[in-house]
Amino acid sequence: MAAIIAYIRREWLWLLTHVLSLALVAPLVWDWWTDNLSPNPITDFTLATGSAAIVTLLASLAVTPVNTITGWRAVVGLRKTLGLYAFSYATLHFLVFVGLDYGFSLKYILADGLPTKQYVVVGFLALLILLPLAITSTKGWQKRLGRTWKKLHRWVYAAGILAVVHYLWVGKVIFGKPVVYTIILALLLTARIPVVRSRLVQFRNRLRGQRRPTPPRRASRAINAEGMP
Repeated sequence: MAAIIAYIRREWLWLLTHVLSLALVAPLVWDWWTDNLSPNPITDFTLATGSAAIVTLLASLAVTPVNTITGWRAVVGLRKTLGLYAFSYATLHFLVFVGLDYGFSLKYILADGLPTKQYVVVGFLALLILLPLAITSTKGWQKRLGRTWKKLHRWVYAAGILAVVHYLWVGKVIFGKPVVYTIILALLLTARIPVVRSRLVQFRNRLRGQRRPTPPRRASRAINAEGMP
């Protein structure tokens, strides 16, 4: 029991991330389990998985700005976990479309799905970008790719933009969640601009009172007239 408590205390942030990420689809699972879905269950699955995908993707993009503003290094390790959740939910979202909605029929997807739902192409591009990022998220791949790894994983910014465009296109509303997600993404990307990031670090240091200390004055070895150092 003591070992379990110690583990929870040590890994509480990682465990909480899993709980909150899974909680995004918990209402959907509960409604399915209790046979309480709406008259259009496919829509329920589509909305729940899509929303979970974009929330976890934005959360993964928020890790670096949070670390920049707060200096809280513990959150850096959550980027991979949140990114994998985003990819998993995006994959489920896509499978709902091609499986539940179109019965995995390429004929119907090409004849009806793409002509009437062009936003699907944008969402699919975001998923294609997330695929290699998920595959290469391990330390082994990071070591193999070297400097290329960071360049590859910067494509997550493009995936975020495409995901938000997809959500805006689906929502077709001026206000609401799509616009909120767009504003959040814009702020997260802005926080990565070197000048802005430098300002945020300065702001963090001011809040902490961590101004650069002035170097101590060198004590004079001269002896004054009274013989005091």
